[in-house]
Order: sequence, then structure tokens, then C-alpha cells
Amino acid sequence: MTLLIKSATLIDKSQPAFHLKKRDILIEGGKIKSIGRGLSPDPKTRVIEAQNLHVSPGWFDSGVSFGEPGYEERETISNGLEVAAKSGFTGIVLNTNTNPTPDTSGDIVFLKEAAKNHCTELFPLGTVSVGSKGEDLSEMFDMYSAGAVGFSDYKTPLQNPNLMKLALLYAQNFGGLVHSFPMDAELAAHGQMNEGEISVRLGLKGIPALAEELRVARDIFLLEYTGGRLHIPTISTAASVKLIAAARKKGLDISCSVAIHNLWFTDASVEEFDSHFKVMPPLRDEKNRKALQKALRDGIIDFVTSDHCPLDVEHKRREFDHADFGATGLEEAFGILNQIYGPETSAEILSRGRQRFGQPGAALKEGHRAVLTLFDPDYEYVLGENDLRSHSRNSMFLGVPLKGRAYGVVVGDQISF
Repeated sequence: MTLLIKSATLIDKSQPAFHLKKRDILIEGGKIKSIGRGLSPDPKTRVIEAQNLHVSPGWFDSGVSFGEPGYEERETISNGLEVAAKSGFTGIVLNTNTNPTPDTSGDIVFLKEAAKNHCTELFPLGTVSVGSKGEDLSEMFDMYSAGAVGFSDYKTPLQNPNLMKLALLYAQNFGGLVHSFPMDAELAAHGQMNEGEISVRLGLKGIPALAEELRVARDIFLLEYTGGRLHIPTISTAASVKLIAAARKKGLDISCSVAIHNLWFTDASVEEFDSHFKVMPPLRDEKNRKALQKALRDGIIDFVTSDHCPLDVEHKRREFDHADFGATGLEEAFGILNQIYGPETSAEILSRGRQRFGQPGAALKEGHRAVLTLFDPDYEYVLGENDLRSHSRNSMFLGVPLKGRAYGVVVGDQISF
């Protein structure tokens, strides 16, 4: 397929010759053949034009949940990847909260096969422990050989420090990336929201920041002892940021992410007992929110994630203390991030992460594989139910004014526009 993107404003700081300039992009055989002005297509070329069209290197999400296998009523792989493409994401890392959990090479093969022929690429994680039970190491090398890009017991804290030590040691043999969800299960036990003044007033059991920070500190000590590669997903406190920054200064191979909703909302949103705002880690206070925003801008937090977690109404629209944790976020991510940082910084942040998960980086450069996101950064709207394409509707951003919307993506010789 030959594709010509006409009169687009290009956003890519790594390519100063084109950055913030209006150019045409000619794509042939899945690669960027030419970038320039007034490129003329032949009759068989598909031409893409749109109002206020902007193009950046493809956006990447390091932590997405669907439902398949086991919870297809929440979201299927096929529809989930369509949602991701329409939301501007060229690649997503798939979490391990399925039934069964992916802890064998066969499970990884199934996920990759289910994602074939979709524009957005799916990169599966395997579990660290068998069944995410925290008892025995999973078949990590076999899963890595089958295509797993990392290992995670999704939002299940690895309580046994020796198991984490063994995982870090073993994964070094093949360069595997080990995830550790930052939560001490005993300190956070039965918690419903951030521990603080609001949780006391509402009479809800709190999850202290200390529960996260102790686990981050433990895992940093283990990483310093073992070596290896560690990723800490969805941190939520200023102290966690400081611990990770200090570890990096020591030369440790550590990365982290933050969920989009922790950049926008605080625990004050829980005042009305709306279970849409029940997430893990919980929404923290204003001081932590500002610290997270600054750390992401400065690159101390490596990348943002939508932390997309579709849930059916039976598990979400219940009394607050009985509802499940989780919210969708793919469709809302750019519209929120754009209001915090503006289009240039937002596109740069969203395009981070591919190389950490063993994938080639994307760039607006001739000869490179086409991995592009197409979007309008100025489109303003209020998010409504009709804007959501996910099978589940558990978005905490319903009714929130958003700025910016994706047109779609180009990945190799496939396009969703």
C-alpha cells in the first residue's frame, strides 16, 4: 500500500528539520519514503487529509488490560485493539489479569495470534509467578522466547522477597524485564482509597502512601543486590519518585510509569462515593499529584500509562467498598495529557516506552518503519458515553472537558483512520 499524508504539522523533537513544520509524508511498503512539501501521489495512492492534522511518532501504552481470555464481557482483544487504534496508540503492552493468567509459552502464543491483522500492535506480558500466586516462578524464559516483553503479576504485590530476588537473577540470563507492583499488601489490606483527611471523614479504610514507598524501597535494595532490569508500574507518591531518582543515580536499571488519572484527579473526587474513582493505586492528594506531573515532565517518571482496565457494571457500579478497582483510560489519555502539558510535550511523553520493552523506537525519519499517530490537538469536547468504544463504560472522565483527539494510526502497511 502507498499512502500520502498531506499537509500535516509534524511533532518530533528528535528530527529538528521537520519538527513543528507542515509537511507531506509518503509511505511505501510500510516505510517512510519521503517527507517534504507538495508531494504528488500517483492515482493508486491513498491520500489522507484532515482538519488541523498533526503527526507524531506512534504513541505507546505500557499497561493495558482487556479481558480475553476469561472476561470477554469486559473487553475482547479485537475490540480493545480497535479502541487503542482510534485513541492514537500504535502499540500496547497487555497486562496479565486474564483467566487463565498467561504463565506458559502457549498462553503468549495465543495472545499474539489473537492480535494478528490489527493495526495496533500487542506486546504481551507473562506472569512472574505461576498463576500470579506468588509461590513459584513461571516459565519466564519460555514465555520470553514466545514473545513476552516482560513479567508481571498484575497489581498483585510479590510479598516474598526471595521470589523477587530469584526473578531478577533468572531474568538476567535473557535480559527480561521484571515488574513489581508497588504495594505492601498488609499495610494496604482492605483499603479503599488514599489514607488521609478525606478517608477519615468518609469513614473509608485508607491505603497509606507508606504502603507503596516501602515496597519501592525494598525492590530497589533487591535490584542493587541482584542486578537485572526492574520496572515499577503506576507509582503514585512524591516519595516514590525520589526513591527511583536516587536509585537511577546509583546506576540501577530501573524504570517506572504513572497512570493518567493520578495526574488529573485527587482523592477529593471520592467525596461522592462514586466507584468510577476507585483505582489501585488510589488517587492521592494535591501535593502528590503535582509532584507526579513534574516528574513525568522532567523524565524521572519514564512514561505515562492509561492503566486501561475495563470492568462490567456488575463489578463496578456497586457500593464503593464492594466495587472492584479499575477504570478505562485509552480513549481519554491524550485529551487529559494535552491539557496538562500541551501537544508537543504530550506527544513526546506518549511516544516513550517502546525501547524499554525491546521494540524499535519510532521517529519521523525517511527510511524508518511508519509508526505514526495522527491527531488534532485543538479539538474540544466533553466526554460522553457515546464517545466510548470500549465494551465497558467505567470511565472516571465522563463529563470532563477534553482537548485533543486522535484521528488514528499508521503502523507499517496498515492504517486505522
